[in-house]
This record gives sequence, structure tokens and C-alpha cells, in this order.
Amino acid sequence: MAEPTSRRNEPRLRPAPLLFEPAEAAGDPEHFFDLESIDDPRALLSRATELAQAFRAAADRAVEFQAIAAAQLADPRRFDRLTSADIAERAEWTEDYAKKMVEFGRDLLRGGM
Repeated sequence: MAEPTSRRNEPRLRPAPLLFEPAEAAGDPEHFFDLESIDDPRALLSRATELAQAFRAAADRAVEFQAIAAAQLADPRRFDRLTSADIAERAEWTEDYAKKMVEFGRDLLRGGM
């Protein structure tokens, strides 16, 4: 898993909308957001790039929420607080990474996301 990085001074990218696919299309391994139906390589590159940026932005945002949750779970004011080892086990991280994520989450909480 990648190390968290702070991007407070960078503007958030506005990703392309991720349209949900019908169940029958999602079950087809060759079907991916209708990209296979785009014949024009320029349009294909454009839409594939939009999707890649959207997934990247979604992944970055999800990592921020993981960090916030880790910080909240490790909060010493909680009677049911978890140790870094417990958080690491739940999230399938190393304990070192869990500690970094707790700190990253605390930074995000202090900065108000």
C-alpha cells in the first residue's frame, strides 16, 4: 500500500462521473464502463483518462477516510480504543503503516479535511 501524502495545498481534482453499470454488463469481464464500445481512439483515450483520474481521486479520498477512521479508533479518549496492531490487523496493514495512518488521520482531523 502506498504511503499517505498530504495534499492540503493542492486543489482537488474533479473526477469524471463513475456511472454504475447494469448488473448484466458488470458480470461480463470484457465490459468495462462501455470503453470496449468506443471506436474512435481519441474518444477512447479521453474517456479512459477520465476514468483513470476518477479512480485515482477516489482511491486518494478513500485512503484519507481510512486514516481518519484509524485515528478515531486509536483515540486514547475512547474506552474501546484500538492499538496500532489491532488496526493493522483489521485493515490488513503492517503495524508501522497503521501508526503512520493514525498520524495522517490526526493531521487530517486537525486540519478539518
